[in-house]
Amino acid sequence: METAIDRGETIAIMEPLRIGDGSRHRPALTELGVELAAKSAGFRRSLPDSVVSALAELVRSMNCYYSNLIEGHNTHPIDIERAMRDDYSDEPRKRDLQLEARAHVMVQKWIDDGGLDGGRAATLDGICEIHRRFCEHLPDELLWSEDPETGQRVCIIPGKLRFRDVKVGYHVPISAGALPRFLQRFEAVYSNLKKAETIFSAAAAHHRLLWIHPFVDGNGRVTRLMSYAMLREALDTGGIWSIARGLARQESKYKQHLIACDGPRHGDMDGRGSRSESALAEFTEFFLQTCIDQVDFMEKLVQPDKLRERIRLWCEEEVRTDSLPPKAGLVLDAILYRGELPRGDVPGIVGTGERQARRIVSALLGAGVITSDSTRAPLRIAFPASLAGRWMPGLFPEAD
Repeated sequence: METAIDRGETIAIMEPLRIGDGSRHRPALTELGVELAAKSAGFRRSLPDSVVSALAELVRSMNCYYSNLIEGHNTHPIDIERAMRDDYSDEPRKRDLQLEARAHVMVQKWIDDGGLDGGRAATLDGICEIHRRFCEHLPDELLWSEDPETGQRVCIIPGKLRFRDVKVGYHVPISAGALPRFLQRFEAVYSNLKKAETIFSAAAAHHRLLWIHPFVDGNGRVTRLMSYAMLREALDTGGIWSIARGLARQESKYKQHLIACDGPRHGDMDGRGSRSESALAEFTEFFLQTCIDQVDFMEKLVQPDKLRERIRLWCEEEVRTDSLPPKAGLVLDAILYRGELPRGDVPGIVGTGERQARRIVSALLGAGVITSDSTRAPLRIAFPASLAGRWMPGLFPEAD
């Protein structure tokens, strides 16, 4: 293996890592952070825990789709859902992308289960573990990165920092040997912040990790997963919204902000660090506003009355085509209203005997629209990606 060369860069060239308390940008950005915290908490409180759980599962596929899309990999959530059931395409390239998507979803599930809680998301150990967990499940073909200038293929080692110099567009990241001290500084600044300051500084951490570029490849996905984890813990989001959709839908603006943050300070009115504080403040505003927009979007999408009406219309169509038995809609509606439904309550809801009630439950389970932990456990709603176009229009594009 090559030896990582240290060119002696000082960590000062990464400053500022945070927008200072006395910055002229601080008041307006603080207001955005407070608004995001209030809206995210209100959205989470408005949903039963069972709906939060079902929605978080769908958001994992959505987040994976949009984060990979930014990298030029288009794997639709329906194909991601199939991959989670070990149902892969016969086409090698499509199968590889399904495996990549499955790896991404598994990492986010680990994050949702608390894998990075306690401020670990912004630590060197946490960042490397995200990369390791993501890359160790990739097919061999996706574990190679090609140098755009030399054409040389470089192997990606899961969880290992790069050992060679790289160039990303016009940006030349720090030398490989300098990575440990820059990442130690990164961890010291971002991993011990209080919740309010974590929300405020999430955008800065997002850019600075991309600027450091710690790995041969996978930096974009790792950074967005880190940001997801930071915001999930600081805001207690429940995993029911994600910034990745907003970033992908504004990809050009997102990347323009990142490039601007790479730039040097512009005069004495632009902070006191080597990098531009104004550019970092503008990216922070964009980042927080994008988060707010995504919370608003998801909240409107799952408004109880509108969601129940869309599900009711779908269910009526399924009954008319004999895809679901009559009165299946009553069970779905009861689950949505209550959050979860004991199986013993189904006969009373549909006004039939237990045999017909079991038939209705079996059909709904087969359609993937309800779920249960066991044959005796209560029934809960599920949000399959295949029905997102009907139940949650606009969440992601329709499959081809």
